[in-house]
Amino acid sequence: MTTRQFTTIDLIIIEANKALTTIWGVPESTSRPIPGAELAEHDLSVAERRHSAALMRINDAGEVSAQALYQGQALTAKLPDVRQAMEQAALEENDHLIWCQSRIEALGGRRSLLNPVWYAGSFALGALAGKFGDRWSLGFVAETEKQVIEHLDEHLASMSEQDLKSRAVLEKMKQDEAHHGSQAIAAGGAPLPAPVKTLMGLMSKVMTRTSHWL
Repeated sequence: MTTRQFTTIDLIIIEANKALTTIWGVPESTSRPIPGAELAEHDLSVAERRHSAALMRINDAGEVSAQALYQGQALTAKLPDVRQAMEQAALEENDHLIWCQSRIEALGGRRSLLNPVWYAGSFALGALAGKFGDRWSLGFVAETEKQVIEHLDEHLASMSEQDLKSRAVLEKMKQDEAHHGSQAIAAGGAPLPAPVKTLMGLMSKVMTRTSHWL
């Protein structure tokens, strides 16, 4: 059964369940192992541990947003193959959520208190992007992934070299994000106008800086 065959009430229940699971539950995964699971947990100073936990909280919030973005886009995608690609990407982003949450717990941190806000806003943006057509929706994905990779590079440069387990997670996430971006471009994603890219960057900065503390 495809998404188009569901009733409006069905869709509301399905999307509400996805939101609750993403924000407070244990998301479905592709069963990939956590990167760096085989590595030893190095002793970090209190400051290093706190900093890593804050960075992983930011990444977790970003994955909550990515999950919502893909779900919103899948809901409004016009072509079945584009919708399936969005749903598969969302499933792989669930892996990232699980990996980030695992590191947050190991570092003694907590998830962002604003995750419900990030999810709602990103879902709306994703659905809106999908309404403009698949080419623009895919272009939005490609630009989003590009900006995510830039943030991951900044975090890797800032994070302690001794936090090998967190670094392994971020490196694998970078690979996945690059793959998602390349897929979006190959599927026909259109380059976004410069003002849209700038606005996306500003919104991303608000989320990352806020999530660092909340």
